[in-house]
Amino acid sequence: MNIKINRETLLKPLTSVASIVEKRHTLPILSNLLIEAKKNQIQLTATDLEMQISLSIDSATEGDFSTTLAAKKLLDICRSLPDSAEINMASNDSRMTLKAGKSRFNLQTLPAADYPVMSKTQSDSTLITIAQRELKDLLKQVEFAMAQQDIRYYLNGLLFEVMNNRLNIVGTDGHRLSFTSTELKQSYEKQEVILPRKTVIELIKLLDDSDEDAQIEMSANQVNFTFGQIKLISKIIDGKFPDYNRVIPIGHQNTFTTNRVGVLLAMQRASILSNEKYRGIRMVINKNNLKLISTNSDQEEAEEELEIDYQGDALDIGFNVTYLIDVLNNANSEQISFSFSDANSSCLITVPNQADYKYVVMPMRI
Repeated sequence: MNIKINRETLLKPLTSVASIVEKRHTLPILSNLLIEAKKNQIQLTATDLEMQISLSIDSATEGDFSTTLAAKKLLDICRSLPDSAEINMASNDSRMTLKAGKSRFNLQTLPAADYPVMSKTQSDSTLITIAQRELKDLLKQVEFAMAQQDIRYYLNGLLFEVMNNRLNIVGTDGHRLSFTSTELKQSYEKQEVILPRKTVIELIKLLDDSDEDAQIEMSANQVNFTFGQIKLISKIIDGKFPDYNRVIPIGHQNTFTTNRVGVLLAMQRASILSNEKYRGIRMVINKNNLKLISTNSDQEEAEEELEIDYQGDALDIGFNVTYLIDVLNNANSEQISFSFSDANSSCLITVPNQADYKYVVMPMRI
């Protein structure tokens, strides 16, 4: 049983699937990749029991077989070989031999029958289709607002909500909330799932910047993504996501629009002298004028001043500057709008002429 494959052909897919493999696992087989060869195709599969990535590659194979190999070792070998190397993989019993030019590696395998493959659930599901580039952009617009290791486990992921002819994606960590939405080709009954943080990060890596379709199949306990040669199965977070509609303010009267990069650079400079722990910054807003002021425990102070087109109420309001810098880094527009009600309420950040994107930051006392 053997496989012939070019190093270049193997390396990119191998990198894509191996990224979810945990380095140290209580189950040794989870450090391995499942390799299945049949009809001039190899399928590589990796899982951490919460999500699974499978990828098909065309290659010359002799005979059908399946085995599992240490993911990290295979990836390291592949990376270390010369660019144009031709790899021969031959399997016998509990070993696999890799040859490339004058290099030879003899690796231990574990039986494919023991590999814990996640299978698609047969329950009712909602199937939606969206361009890969569009899905990638939507995820990037909101993923930074997800919680990282919050005890409220339902915040450690993104809400995917299909409602009528729209897909809404929302992330929040309790201090800020990011919302984006897109129109779908057809209408659906309402369905929502919470996609785990790790799945979101992998999807952003794997999706292409192309107009090729990605299919999303949402069911009661998992989501399946299919695009290009990749199939990704993910469990979902069981829990109730907060009602984001109650968080997104309506009717904030005090508004100004300014150059995104200009205000981003000013905030980055002001943040240098902010308190390292609380990262607070004051936005002092007066007629046609914005001041950004930060201080720290060493009594140091930074102040930035920007001219803005503003006729609203005078405001002095504090925020965690990291939350503002995050959104300014991730919005890909030239202009950005800030809206306020008063000094005690949240700030709504939007992109002009783009009603589908909203970002809310709660104020902090400074």
